Amino acid sequence: MDFDVAIIGAGAAGISAARSLKSQGRKVVLIEAGSRIGGRAWTNEIYGLPLDMGCGWLHSAERNPLVDLARAEGLDLVEGRTAWQDQWRDLGFSPHDRKAALEAWWEMSERMEKAHPASDRASDVLDTDGKWNAYCQSLSGYLNGAPLERLSVEDFLAYDRVATQSNWRVREGYGTLLVRSMPAVPLYASCPARKVRLTQSGVRIETVRGAIEARGVIVTVSTSVLAKGLIEFDPEVDDHLHAAANLPLGLADKLFFDLHGAHGLETETHLLGNPANDKTGSYYIRPLGRPVLEGFFGGPGAIAIENAGILDAFTFALEELTALLGSKIRHHLKPIAASSWCHAEWIHGSYSHALPGRAGDRERLAKPVGDKLFFAGEATSRSDFSTAHGAWESGIRAAREFVQHNPQATVL
Repeated sequence: MDFDVAIIGAGAAGISAARSLKSQGRKVVLIEAGSRIGGRAWTNEIYGLPLDMGCGWLHSAERNPLVDLARAEGLDLVEGRTAWQDQWRDLGFSPHDRKAALEAWWEMSERMEKAHPASDRASDVLDTDGKWNAYCQSLSGYLNGAPLERLSVEDFLAYDRVATQSNWRVREGYGTLLVRSMPAVPLYASCPARKVRLTQSGVRIETVRGAIEARGVIVTVSTSVLAKGLIEFDPEVDDHLHAAANLPLGLADKLFFDLHGAHGLETETHLLGNPANDKTGSYYIRPLGRPVLEGFFGGPGAIAIENAGILDAFTFALEELTALLGSKIRHHLKPIAASSWCHAEWIHGSYSHALPGRAGDRERLAKPVGDKLFFAGEATSRSDFSTAHGAWESGIRAAREFVQHNPQATVL
């Protein structure tokens, strides 16, 4: 037996599981298909600026365990309000219309609570031909990575009931926080796991570099990886794979522009491109005072820019920005980076949502298979799915389950 526990996936869930198990004296190995750790938390340094290509906000900060971790690591936490609901100088979206659009969103959310549709389909609570339906669809794209037609009301409410409005940032980057949190355990990077087999004494994981044997395994890969069959499991895991297929990853992507010259844009401000277009971008201007503009696209918008390709994606964003700011802004913007999470190998998407009627599949996916095979990752969280802290807590939960089933260390 090589290890007590093999952990497949070195994102937030895998790292937290490894930290927890190592602290309890277990011999652990992390197996990561990609060349870097952090999963969907990826801080990419460009022009000396740490840019978060994936998750960038510590949501529900008052109860987010990664807040204390960031402090312990000596990282700079940035508190305070976000500018998401602002529209700089009211360009293209008047205060009256912003108020009406937000009211339409909150009314839709209230109908979910008070008149839960039998279909469990979020789009069924939209006003027929409602003026702000496209705005509501764009918000769903940002929040869920998917349109309301593909979203479970029960799942949406499970998140909404516990989320708070406190969203903080790590100045050095969310991905940097996870990299700093990596425990001193063996890491096999660029080493995709191909098969996981249950054996009489534990598990056997077949990788591109050979086989690894352990007493147990914690699988933290994305639901897309599971549903696509990129890792082969025994038939006992079929129910989990079906559950993963009902918890698909939505899509959210970012485009970054370098912002230079006398552009006149203020720090920590925001523009929504076009509230009448469900594919519109959300543009965060000079976040943390940096000379960048961050475009965010979710759901249909993210799909559209990935299908269009990077050049046309930046062109679309520039067209939305010039429609609001005038043609001269083009002289102050230079594309510097973009994400493409749908095409990210061994991830294939952004964050999970439950299809209508399938919210219960989060619990199905989280259930252990006997005393050897355990699952973690944001999709296994009942209420904090789609977040790094939900993934983090799920890793701790899976580690605890392993220890409960295997109270004695078996590898010295």
